Amino acid sequence: MLPYDATFSEELPLASQSPFFGKRSSTDDSLNSRPAPLVGGGTSLTGSPVSPSSLATAAPVSAPVKEGGSKLTVGPNIKLKGVEITDCDTLVVEGIVEATMDSRVIQIAEQGSFKGSVAIDIAEIRGLFDGDLTAREKLVIHSTGKVTGKIRYGKIVIEEGGQLSGEVSVGTDKGDSSSAGKLQAAA
Repeated sequence: MLPYDATFSEELPLASQSPFFGKRSSTDDSLNSRPAPLVGGGTSLTGSPVSPSSLATAAPVSAPVKEGGSKLTVGPNIKLKGVEITDCDTLVVEGIVEATMDSRVIQIAEQGSFKGSVAIDIAEIRGLFDGDLTAREKLVIHSTGKVTGKIRYGKIVIEEGGQLSGEVSVGTDKGDSSSAGKLQAAA
C-alpha cells in the first residue's frame, strides 16, 4: 500500500476525482457553478436586482390567499375539539374542528367542518361552518360551502350553489352594520 501523498491525488485525471470530496479551489466557486435564478425570484437573468415597480406589471397570481407565516392543517379523519387556536396565521380544516380562533385566514375544505367562533381576515368555505363568523376583509363561500350562524363580513362572494343562512350583517364592528337581519340564501 502506498503512503498518502497530497501530490498523488492532484495528479489523477479529473474523471477519477470525486467532485463531492476533497479541497475546493477558488476557481470552483465561479458564476458558472451557481444555479440559474428562478423566474420572478427578485433578480433578473443578469443577477441585478429587479425593481418592485416592474413586478407590478407582471401577470397576477391566481392564489387569493397569501401563504406564509404559521399554518395549521387539521387533516381528514382528525377531530380537534374544545380548543382555542392562537398564533396561527392560516388554519386549513380538512377534518372536524370545534374551537374558537382569532387569526388571519381560515380555509375549510370540501370534506371539512368547523363549529365555533372565528374572527378572521379572510374565510374560504368549501365545507361546513356553523357558529359565529367574523370575516373582517372577505368571506368566500364556494359552491360546496354551507355557512350557518351569526355572520359578519367586510366583503362577500358566494358561488352558485353556496349556502348562507342565519343572522348576517355587513361590517365587522357592531356600530358599522349597514345591513343586518335574518337572512337565508342559497345561490
